[in-house]
Amino acid sequence: MCKLEDGVEADESHPQWNVGMNILGGKEVAETMYLRLSHARMKLWILRLITTLLIWICIMQFVAVGEDWGPKLLKSWPSCSIPPIMHDATNVSSFLPKRPHLPPKRVYNNNGYLVVSCNGGLNQMRAAICDMVSIARHLNITLIVPELDKTSFWADPSDFQDIFNVDHFILSLRDEVRILKELPPRLKRRVERGMFHELPPVSWSNLSYYHQQVGLLDGRITILPLLKRHKVVRLNKTDARLANNGLPLEVQKLRCKVNFNALRFTAPIQELGRKVVGMLRRKGSFLVLHLRYEMDMLSFSGCTRGCNTNEINELTAMRYSNPGWKEKVIDPNLKRKDGLCPLTPEETALVLRALGIDPNVQIYIAAGEIYGGKRRLKSLTNAFPNLVTKEILLEPSDLSFFKNHSSQMAALDYLVSLESDVFVPTYDGNMARVVEGHRRYLGFKKTILLNRRILVGLIDQYNQGTLSWDEFSFHVKEAHENRVGSPKKRAIISDRPKEEDYFYSNPQECLAADT
Repeated sequence: MCKLEDGVEADESHPQWNVGMNILGGKEVAETMYLRLSHARMKLWILRLITTLLIWICIMQFVAVGEDWGPKLLKSWPSCSIPPIMHDATNVSSFLPKRPHLPPKRVYNNNGYLVVSCNGGLNQMRAAICDMVSIARHLNITLIVPELDKTSFWADPSDFQDIFNVDHFILSLRDEVRILKELPPRLKRRVERGMFHELPPVSWSNLSYYHQQVGLLDGRITILPLLKRHKVVRLNKTDARLANNGLPLEVQKLRCKVNFNALRFTAPIQELGRKVVGMLRRKGSFLVLHLRYEMDMLSFSGCTRGCNTNEINELTAMRYSNPGWKEKVIDPNLKRKDGLCPLTPEETALVLRALGIDPNVQIYIAAGEIYGGKRRLKSLTNAFPNLVTKEILLEPSDLSFFKNHSSQMAALDYLVSLESDVFVPTYDGNMARVVEGHRRYLGFKKTILLNRRILVGLIDQYNQGTLSWDEFSFHVKEAHENRVGSPKKRAIISDRPKEEDYFYSNPQECLAADT
């Protein structure tokens, strides 16, 4: 036995010894219990974490498949926030927006960024956008959503997204080319410092001009080497910068894909277009007359047939004041005889009557303000009393959204023109040609393509009394027998591309019928 300090033996039965042993044993027990409690808490937190993760995964899976089976589930849940009127399966399906089918993204090594500034009116820019997408696809570059014209005479303040559905544009072409709404921040800063290249590309160019690797083609700088060197290239002119013919089939088909699928107007424009077409349809068939007889057109072309002296002076002054219009001295009579002037409202009335157009048909004028107003429209309204415009059909509140936005007004006219039973342009400008091509794509819908060079001669003979009405009508009909938008081959003039058939008026590579 050991001895304690006052001579007391260390007997296990001694009370002081037992108390000491209990104290020492209590500390060990407390430590053990603390460790066990810590482990239990840790297990609890791990269990909570795993449970939370599982719940989150379930929620994500539910969201992902919700569009497929969600409507059925919601139907059995009357307490959902959907109003009672939506409880039938059909209404629920239409209430919940379906995820659009997206083509897979095309993956490629990016050779640079293309910024384009479109010029001209709506349909000139529309064709240019199709060309720029095709060029970007061919060069394996990233296209920035095109800028619309805000500087020329025809400019308006609209941006791309004000006219076209920009998200649809980007997503519908993701299998062809990468399109961004704006440059990445790093490249934006480079552009702000002037570290990019800007140029107007050569008109009617083939793909070698854009793709040539060595950097020069017939003494001209080509585009791809510039992109690789500068990373960002800005094209400040885009009208007719790609050839009509001699391009690979896939390029031509991509131009059509952009034009007929990717370039979709915004919801407000489409909604108003449907409203106008519905109002016309309720009264029967209708003809759209693209009466290109606005002040700007007459001033630019120098065509003054039927105008008085004050009007001629006004149109001439306007032409001379616009530095962008290069041709100043114009012989209006010579230009008219060559078929280069739009038909006047009076000439148009004669031609439509001679073609045998029903005088009771609804005629929708797709145009801006007609120069000379009601005075110049009198012959046309006398011959065709059911003459309407968007301003007649719609309330001012309907058009307030488009006020001072000529491109959006043109988009509305474009939609109505596509839906008409007959489309008749009095001048072969950009809208006339692009609508003609789109109507061919929609099944060769009837488009009467007036031969102005023949018509002005016939009209003069009739007005001079050398042709009777029956003779005049016969010759007019004969001249237009095969000019109704039927299938045909594009005329090719290799050394004068501006004079050959425009690709967008007859995109034969994309049409169903053999031409």
